[in-house]
Amino acid sequence: MSGFIDLQVNGYAGVDFNSDELSEADLVAACTELACDGVEQTLATIITAPMDQMVSRITRIADWIESVPEIRKQIAGIHVEGPFISPVDGFVGAHPKAAVQLATADAAERLLDAGNGHVRLVTLAPEMDSGAAVTRFLRDRSVVVAAGHSDASVDELDRCIDAGLGLYTHLGNGCPSQLHRHDNIIQRVLSRSDRLMISFVADGHHVPTFALRNYLRCMPTENVVIVSDAIAAAGLGPGEYQLAGQTVYVDDDGAAWAECRTHFAGCATTLPKMREILIRDLGATTTEINAWMRDNPKRLLGYTPATSAAL
Repeated sequence: MSGFIDLQVNGYAGVDFNSDELSEADLVAACTELACDGVEQTLATIITAPMDQMVSRITRIADWIESVPEIRKQIAGIHVEGPFISPVDGFVGAHPKAAVQLATADAAERLLDAGNGHVRLVTLAPEMDSGAAVTRFLRDRSVVVAAGHSDASVDELDRCIDAGLGLYTHLGNGCPSQLHRHDNIIQRVLSRSDRLMISFVADGHHVPTFALRNYLRCMPTENVVIVSDAIAAAGLGPGEYQLAGQTVYVDDDGAAWAECRTHFAGCATTLPKMREILIRDLGATTTEINAWMRDNPKRLLGYTPATSAAL
């Protein structure tokens, strides 16, 4: 394939995109490593934090996209994951609960303004978006809207899909380890997989490969997207790393754990390694890999054949 398109990168090769100490040189170095690993373009992901911090982090990356050619070539835009997500334990995941808030158009507009046109994707929880008003607001401004870190009902999902929801972010994660055996967010989202793209972290930890195989079997292949959810630890092996001021521990098997060891905090596995896992453990074909890791995310972002040829 000509190159991966990764919609969710929180950091890479020792660089945390959510650090308030992030420098231009750091981001250039991370972009270089991403390119070396065959990643053609990424969305730099800014996660939930107090609003002023999110605005500052988004503004900084947007400024560098505009002014630094090496960054502009690699970073196609910004993915804002939060702060309009579920505050409930398990669903909130590694995001700081105190910074979570209900979705409002004013808050969303502040995040978009900080990005100066470079915010391409926003992940929110439909149950935090009353009447799907913010979903509609974002789609009217050509921003792709994803659900995630959510316990939305089927009705809430449908309402947001009707308003323009296009993706579900890393299904099987951002939810508690114990769920109702039938009526749970995974089953609800899969029931809408004919109307919604769904992204997965295919590292073998976030979703066991046998479960991922089941999920993929019941989905149209054109709606599958593989993301890395990479953090600074990506590609570096076991150790202690930072994600937005919190400590993350990467085990010998590559799993990235929050300090409390109750949930994952991003991912330390690169997309080339995920491709290997998908081929080796799931028997994915070249056609499927190309669709899941390049063509489908390009289509979600609205690339036309002409713009794709320029990538």
